[in-house]
Amino acid sequence: MNVGVIGTGYVGLVAGACFAETGNDVVCADVDVAKIDGLRRNVLPIYEPGLEALVERNQAEGRLRFTTDLAEAIAQVEVVFIAVGTPPDEDGSADLRHVLAVAETIGRYAERAIVVVTKSTVPVGTAAKVRAAVARHARVPFHVCANPEFLKEGAAIDDFLKPDRVVVGTDHEDARRVMNELYAPFLRTGKPIIHMDIASAEMTKYAANAMLATRISFMNEMANLCDAVGADVDAVRRGIGSDSRIGSSFLFPGPGYGGSCFPKDVQALLRTATEAGAALEVVAAVERANAQQKLASVSRVRAALGGRLEGRRVAIWGLAFKANTDDMRESPALTVIDELLRGGASVIAHDPEAIPEAQRRLGTRIDYAEAMYDAVDGADALVVLTDWNVYRNPDFARIRRVMRAAVLVDLRNLYDPARLVALGFHYTSVGRPAPEGP
Repeated sequence: MNVGVIGTGYVGLVAGACFAETGNDVVCADVDVAKIDGLRRNVLPIYEPGLEALVERNQAEGRLRFTTDLAEAIAQVEVVFIAVGTPPDEDGSADLRHVLAVAETIGRYAERAIVVVTKSTVPVGTAAKVRAAVARHARVPFHVCANPEFLKEGAAIDDFLKPDRVVVGTDHEDARRVMNELYAPFLRTGKPIIHMDIASAEMTKYAANAMLATRISFMNEMANLCDAVGADVDAVRRGIGSDSRIGSSFLFPGPGYGGSCFPKDVQALLRTATEAGAALEVVAAVERANAQQKLASVSRVRAALGGRLEGRRVAIWGLAFKANTDDMRESPALTVIDELLRGGASVIAHDPEAIPEAQRRLGTRIDYAEAMYDAVDGADALVVLTDWNVYRNPDFARIRRVMRAAVLVDLRNLYDPARLVALGFHYTSVGRPAPEGP
């Protein structure tokens, strides 16, 4: 099938590469000349495990092309995906300007019957706006679909190639047939393609992310309560996660959620509810709890340092909002670093992939370490913010030896409290009691 993808950000690039991997002829378009030039040379604008190899292989075999010519990406394709950004507007709503501009462009350049698919995360009612925008210029028949993505950064390739389910919202049998054909190679193990009306498909994406954000914030609040009453959140997590009605996913406490999806989608869902005159009290509380959890992480660091940040040297391990990505959008690290600097501390940070992004965002406000152990040399505290594998079993004797003070604040609960205390660390984690030192 001939497939067009407009937008080569996280969603568009993963979708384009994966559709090409299953034998389709895919052209990905973007107005960013530098980005397209890089992609043609297999230089990716994002870090995502496995994506570079996929792009390189499918370009070499002629199934994947990149262009800045939108007409080329639209004119002869059978299906075109809109995968441009929908950043939050000032009122928290999703900014649809780029989506609707692409829709008008599709109408201008389509030369054959085409299925127009919104892959970007968009609020309920967007498909109708897309349909109207395409229709203003269309000279050929077209249908509109909503096909939300459910990719986890750091595992996006596997999620796309082996999805739990594919959600398609459409109101026409021809569009349903095209989407069935396109996704058939990914669903051979029996996972479902779930067809529904367009509004329900648009809502499903927001509902899924709000539910996952709720689980994270719930466990963070349980961890804070465990700290207050002397319980162990790891035991609590195992106890509730083994309940088949609850399950174990997204029950790990930490410094709060971030990234490109959860914060933006929670805000957009709340805005949709406000416009519809409906109350989303639980979702509103989730957003407040997440903001408070990021600040609570700073309080843990301050307490571990005896209540004083001024003049202290703090090492940070992990800048990305989660492991296996370089994405720092809404990362807890940004809040933690801002508050540490405001309190008079100096910061040096390490991350396996996110240093260039951190330098773009933070500039010279902090120092950067090329190696993880360089960050802790002379530090008064080490704060673990991202659960990269490389941080999971470090050389604690080496860390203890080069630190000025043996303070370790583990905001991902990676380490065994008894072991760290026995090694001479003043150890703090999230919702787990630390044993008394020797």
